[in-house]
Amino acid sequence: MSRQGSTTRDRTRGARRGATPAGGSTVTRIRPKLDRRRKRLVVLGSVVLLVAVAAWVVLASPLLAVRAVQVDGTRTLSVEEVRQVAGVAEGTPLVRVDTAAAAARVSALPQVASAEVTRGWPDRVVVTLVERTPVAVVESAGTRSLVDATGTVFDTITGDAPAGVVPLQVTDPGPDDAATRAALAAVVSLPDAVRSQVTSVTATGGDDVTLTLVDGTTVLWGSAEQADRKAEVLAAVLDQLAAGTVDPAAQIDVSSPEAVVLR
Repeated sequence: MSRQGSTTRDRTRGARRGATPAGGSTVTRIRPKLDRRRKRLVVLGSVVLLVAVAAWVVLASPLLAVRAVQVDGTRTLSVEEVRQVAGVAEGTPLVRVDTAAAAARVSALPQVASAEVTRGWPDRVVVTLVERTPVAVVESAGTRSLVDATGTVFDTITGDAPAGVVPLQVTDPGPDDAATRAALAAVVSLPDAVRSQVTSVTATGGDDVTLTLVDGTTVLWGSAEQADRKAEVLAAVLDQLAAGTVDPAAQIDVSSPEAVVLR
């Protein structure tokens, strides 16, 4: 038997197949779109949470904070003194440590020629410094001060000067003084065997350097030019004098190293 119209079951089946219900309305499915939107929100929230946790670990967590300040390169300075001057507090998050400012503070110490401050992940700051090496000692108003090869006056001493450090006599010691630079050029060029015989270095100008040796012999050095060659010639002359192959002299003039004069 054929049937006219449709039953409730027929209409339900039609709706399941996507048929258009009576009245011309269209059924819209919105649950899948909502599910995708929720997933995106969950992913976004997870990313934000991870970023926040990472930022906390780096910026505020004790996990990446300073637990030690390591100091390398000290000779006369104490490690604790350098730590105090660096000013890096334990517990400070490593990323917040101003390494440039700490390096500047350490570099300001008179004994320091250069300093570098770096982060040593995960829990330390490393201070690496180079101390000045004294080559001469100058006296002014009863105070004796060490001088490095650049002419920088950096520390005061009492008692004997360090080994290899010679007395320097100039009017205005400093890196910008021509007499100081010329005198120090002579000192640093001398081999150890010769430098150990020098009791003083005097300079009245950039081209008038004189050395005095332990036996009273004076060495007219002249300017800073050809310092290495002058040192080589002076060492050879002193060896000849010690061997007795040349006559004793009270004065050795090496200002022109290719024409040495003994008087």
